[in-house]
This record gives sequence, structure tokens and C-alpha cells, in this order.
Amino acid sequence: MTMYTTSWCGFCRRLKMQLDREGIGYDEVDIERTPDAAQIVMQVNGGNRTVPTVVYPDGTAATNPTFGEVKSTLARVEAAS
Repeated sequence: MTMYTTSWCGFCRRLKMQLDREGIGYDEVDIERTPDAAQIVMQVNGGNRTVPTVVYPDGTAATNPTFGEVKSTLARVEAAS
């Protein structure tokens, strides 16, 4: 799972803290430091640079998901693979 973030995003910090606490791994990409990542986020979000944007292993994406949404989506993706 990849989470696109910025350094100043409070929603990003909250989700990262929850994932870390539960031991759920993710790759973090700061869209302000990685221009190609900003393009990915804009493509997923209709041209907007909205973070956090999470891209799951199956290629689906979610914008500003709750921790519960992330857990349930990961469970669904893992069950399907």
C-alpha cells in the first residue's frame, strides 16, 4: 500500500499514527518532494492534490480514508489475492 502525503497534512499524520500503532505497513510518498507522485494523486482525484491518498496493492485508491476503511479494504484485497 502506498500513502501519498505532505509534511503539513494533519489527516496524513493521524492515519500514519493509526497504521503504525496497528503494525500495518505502507510506503509513504510526499507529493511536494516527488513531482511524479503529485501527478498520480491529481489523476486519482480529478485534478486535485488531495492527501492523504492511499493506493492499495490491487490498484484501487481512496482519498482521505478512515483507518477502518483502510483496514477493511486491505482485508478485502488480501482475501481476493
